[in-house]
Amino acid sequence: MTLADLTHPIFPGMTMHPGLPGPRTADHLGFDDSRGHYAPGTEFRIARVEMITSTGTYLDAPQHRYRDGEDVGNLPLERVVDIPCLVVEAPGPAIGAEDLPAAVDGCAVLVRTGWDRHWGTEEYTAGENPHLTAEAADHLADAGALLVGIDSVNIDGTTVPERPVHTRLLAAGVLIVENLTNLAAVPPSGARFSAVPLPVAGMPSFPVRAFARRP
Repeated sequence: MTLADLTHPIFPGMTMHPGLPGPRTADHLGFDDSRGHYAPGTEFRIARVEMITSTGTYLDAPQHRYRDGEDVGNLPLERVVDIPCLVVEAPGPAIGAEDLPAAVDGCAVLVRTGWDRHWGTEEYTAGENPHLTAEAADHLADAGALLVGIDSVNIDGTTVPERPVHTRLLAAGVLIVENLTNLAAVPPSGARFSAVPLPVAGMPSFPVRAFARRP
Protein backbone atom coordinates (compact mmCIF):
# COMPACT_ATOMS: atom_id res chain seq x y z
CA MET A 1 0.00 0.00 0.00
CA THR A 2 1.33 3.44 -0.99
CA LEU A 3 -0.10 6.56 0.65
CA ALA A 4 0.09 10.12 -0.70
CA ASP A 5 -0.32 12.87 1.88
CA LEU A 6 -2.52 15.67 0.48
CA THR A 7 -2.58 17.89 3.58
CA HIS A 8 -1.00 21.23 4.43
CA PRO A 9 0.42 21.23 7.98
CA ILE A 10 -1.09 23.62 10.53
CA PHE A 11 1.22 26.03 12.34
CA PRO A 12 1.14 29.57 13.81
CA GLY A 13 1.57 32.24 11.15
CA MET A 14 0.39 30.01 8.31
CA THR A 15 -1.43 31.22 5.20
CA MET A 16 -5.10 31.96 5.79
CA HIS A 17 -7.95 33.37 3.74
CA PRO A 18 -7.79 37.20 3.99
CA GLY A 19 -9.56 38.43 7.11
CA LEU A 20 -9.43 35.11 8.96
CA PRO A 21 -7.18 34.69 12.01
CA GLY A 22 -4.40 32.13 11.96
CA PRO A 23 -4.00 29.36 14.53
CA ARG A 24 -2.34 29.91 17.89
CA THR A 25 -0.61 27.21 19.90
CA ALA A 26 0.70 27.18 23.46
CA ASP A 27 1.45 24.86 26.35
CA HIS A 28 -1.38 24.26 28.77
CA LEU A 29 1.06 22.39 31.01
CA GLY A 30 4.75 22.23 30.12
CA PHE A 31 7.26 19.55 31.12
CA ASP A 32 8.76 21.63 33.94
CA ASP A 33 5.41 22.65 35.41
CA SER A 34 4.09 19.10 35.26
CA ARG A 35 6.71 17.65 37.61
CA GLY A 36 4.77 18.56 40.74
CA HIS A 37 1.83 16.46 39.59
CA TYR A 38 3.70 13.17 39.13
CA ALA A 39 6.37 10.98 40.63
CA PRO A 40 10.00 12.17 40.55
CA GLY A 41 11.41 11.89 37.05
CA THR A 42 7.97 11.72 35.45
CA GLU A 43 6.87 14.67 33.34
CA PHE A 44 4.36 15.37 30.56
CA ARG A 45 3.49 18.12 28.11
CA ILE A 46 -0.13 19.07 27.43
CA ALA A 47 -0.62 21.66 24.67
CA ARG A 48 -3.57 23.61 23.33
CA VAL A 49 -4.47 25.06 19.95
CA GLU A 50 -6.89 27.85 19.10
CA MET A 51 -8.10 28.08 15.51
CA ILE A 52 -11.10 28.68 13.32
CA THR A 53 -12.61 25.60 11.71
CA SER A 54 -11.58 26.70 8.18
CA THR A 55 -7.86 26.23 8.80
CA GLY A 56 -5.36 24.42 6.61
CA THR A 57 -6.79 21.57 4.57
CA TYR A 58 -10.38 21.33 5.76
CA LEU A 59 -13.75 19.78 5.01
CA ASP A 60 -17.03 21.67 4.66
CA ALA A 61 -20.23 19.92 5.74
CA PRO A 62 -23.68 21.19 4.69
CA GLN A 63 -23.97 23.25 7.90
CA HIS A 64 -21.23 25.51 6.54
CA ARG A 65 -23.86 26.92 4.16
CA TYR A 66 -27.23 25.92 5.63
CA ARG A 67 -28.50 26.54 9.15
CA ASP A 68 -30.23 23.19 9.39
CA GLY A 69 -27.51 21.31 7.49
CA GLU A 70 -25.52 18.31 8.64
CA ASP A 71 -22.42 19.09 10.73
CA VAL A 72 -19.05 17.33 10.74
CA GLY A 73 -19.85 15.59 14.03
CA ASN A 74 -22.48 13.42 12.37
CA LEU A 75 -20.69 12.34 9.21
CA PRO A 76 -20.52 8.56 8.76
CA LEU A 77 -17.01 7.30 8.12
CA GLU A 78 -18.20 5.76 4.85
CA ARG A 79 -18.52 9.28 3.41
CA VAL A 80 -14.98 10.38 4.23
CA VAL A 81 -12.83 7.22 4.26
CA ASP A 82 -11.51 5.07 1.39
CA ILE A 83 -13.67 6.64 -1.33
CA PRO A 84 -12.80 5.85 -4.96
CA CYS A 85 -11.33 9.03 -6.37
CA LEU A 86 -10.81 10.71 -9.71
CA VAL A 87 -8.11 13.37 -10.11
CA VAL A 88 -8.81 15.95 -12.80
CA GLU A 89 -6.11 18.35 -14.03
CA ALA A 90 -7.76 21.69 -14.82
CA PRO A 91 -5.71 24.85 -14.18
CA GLY A 92 -8.65 27.21 -14.57
CA PRO A 93 -9.22 29.87 -13.46
CA ALA A 94 -12.84 28.91 -14.19
CA ILE A 95 -13.36 25.13 -14.36
CA GLY A 96 -16.56 24.10 -16.09
CA ALA A 97 -18.59 20.93 -16.41
CA GLU A 98 -16.84 20.19 -19.71
CA ASP A 99 -13.53 19.91 -17.82
CA LEU A 100 -14.83 17.16 -15.52
CA PRO A 101 -15.52 13.44 -16.03
CA ALA A 102 -19.05 12.49 -16.97
CA ALA A 103 -19.14 9.45 -14.65
CA VAL A 104 -18.49 10.48 -11.03
CA ASP A 105 -21.16 8.54 -9.14
CA GLY A 106 -19.95 7.49 -5.68
CA CYS A 107 -16.55 9.14 -6.18
CA ALA A 108 -14.42 11.85 -4.65
CA VAL A 109 -13.54 14.23 -7.48
CA LEU A 110 -10.25 16.02 -6.76
CA VAL A 111 -9.44 18.99 -8.97
CA ARG A 112 -5.73 19.58 -9.50
CA THR A 113 -5.12 23.19 -10.51
CA GLY A 114 -1.50 23.52 -9.36
CA TRP A 115 -2.43 26.53 -7.22
CA ASP A 116 -0.90 24.85 -4.16
CA ARG A 117 2.49 25.93 -5.53
CA HIS A 118 1.64 29.40 -4.16
CA TRP A 119 0.89 28.14 -0.63
CA GLY A 120 2.56 30.34 1.96
CA THR A 121 2.66 33.39 -0.32
CA GLU A 122 0.36 36.38 -0.83
CA GLU A 123 -0.45 35.15 -4.32
CA TYR A 124 -2.28 32.12 -2.92
CA THR A 125 -5.12 34.29 -1.61
CA ALA A 126 -4.89 37.21 -4.06
CA GLY A 127 -6.64 37.73 -7.37
CA GLU A 128 -8.78 35.17 -9.15
CA ASN A 129 -8.20 31.73 -7.70
CA PRO A 130 -8.85 28.56 -9.71
CA HIS A 131 -12.43 27.50 -8.97
CA LEU A 132 -15.42 25.55 -10.24
CA THR A 133 -18.30 27.18 -12.06
CA ALA A 134 -21.96 26.85 -11.10
CA GLU A 135 -22.44 24.53 -14.09
CA ALA A 136 -19.63 22.30 -12.85
CA ALA A 137 -21.28 22.10 -9.43
CA ASP A 138 -24.62 21.19 -11.03
CA HIS A 139 -22.96 18.39 -12.98
CA LEU A 140 -21.16 16.95 -9.95
CA ALA A 141 -24.25 17.05 -7.76
CA ASP A 142 -26.54 15.62 -10.43
CA ALA A 143 -24.04 12.88 -11.36
CA GLY A 144 -23.74 11.62 -7.77
CA ALA A 145 -20.29 12.74 -6.59
CA LEU A 146 -19.79 12.05 -2.86
CA LEU A 147 -17.10 14.67 -2.28
CA VAL A 148 -15.30 17.35 -4.28
CA GLY A 149 -11.85 18.67 -3.42
CA ILE A 150 -9.53 21.30 -4.86
CA ASP A 151 -5.93 22.43 -4.30
CA SER A 152 -6.98 26.09 -4.22
CA VAL A 153 -8.02 28.54 -1.53
CA ASN A 154 -11.70 28.12 -2.37
CA ILE A 155 -13.83 25.89 -4.57
CA ASP A 156 -15.77 29.06 -5.50
CA GLY A 157 -14.27 32.15 -7.07
CA THR A 158 -13.39 34.63 -4.34
CA THR A 159 -13.54 37.83 -6.40
CA VAL A 160 -17.36 37.93 -6.24
CA PRO A 161 -19.59 37.48 -3.17
CA GLU A 162 -21.79 34.74 -4.64
CA ARG A 163 -20.84 31.19 -3.71
CA PRO A 164 -22.82 29.04 -6.18
CA VAL A 165 -20.59 25.98 -5.88
CA HIS A 166 -20.85 25.75 -2.10
CA THR A 167 -24.57 26.44 -2.39
CA ARG A 168 -25.26 23.70 -4.93
CA LEU A 169 -22.93 21.00 -3.64
CA LEU A 170 -23.76 21.34 0.04
CA ALA A 171 -27.49 21.45 -0.70
CA ALA A 172 -27.05 18.05 -2.36
CA GLY A 173 -25.02 16.70 0.57
CA VAL A 174 -21.78 16.67 -1.44
CA LEU A 175 -18.88 17.33 0.93
CA ILE A 176 -16.14 19.82 0.02
CA VAL A 177 -12.42 19.75 0.83
CA GLU A 178 -10.35 22.88 0.15
CA ASN A 179 -6.61 23.63 0.30
CA LEU A 180 -5.48 20.20 -0.84
CA THR A 181 -1.90 19.73 -1.99
CA ASN A 182 0.33 17.16 -3.73
CA LEU A 183 -2.41 15.95 -6.09
CA ALA A 184 0.29 15.23 -8.68
CA ALA A 185 1.14 12.18 -6.57
CA VAL A 186 -2.30 10.64 -7.20
CA PRO A 187 -3.19 8.90 -10.49
CA PRO A 188 -6.23 10.07 -12.49
CA SER A 189 -8.17 7.00 -11.39
CA GLY A 190 -7.79 3.88 -9.26
CA ALA A 191 -6.82 5.52 -5.96
CA ARG A 192 -8.90 5.75 -2.77
CA PHE A 193 -9.33 9.06 -0.92
CA SER A 194 -9.79 9.79 2.79
CA ALA A 195 -10.31 13.13 4.57
CA VAL A 196 -11.37 12.61 8.16
CA PRO A 197 -12.36 15.47 10.50
CA LEU A 198 -12.67 15.04 14.24
CA PRO A 199 -16.34 14.40 15.12
CA VAL A 200 -16.86 17.71 16.94
CA ALA A 201 -20.60 18.22 17.36
CA GLY A 202 -22.09 21.34 15.80
CA MET A 203 -19.07 22.29 13.69
CA PRO A 204 -19.76 23.36 10.07
CA SER A 205 -16.19 22.70 8.89
CA PHE A 206 -13.05 21.16 10.34
CA PRO A 207 -9.42 20.49 9.38
CA VAL A 208 -8.71 17.01 8.04
CA ARG A 209 -5.77 14.73 7.37
CA ALA A 210 -6.39 14.12 3.68
CA PHE A 211 -4.57 11.32 1.90
CA ALA A 212 -4.90 8.92 -1.01
CA ARG A 213 -4.17 5.22 -1.14
CA ARG A 214 -2.62 4.54 -4.51
CA PRO A 215 -2.96 1.21 -6.33
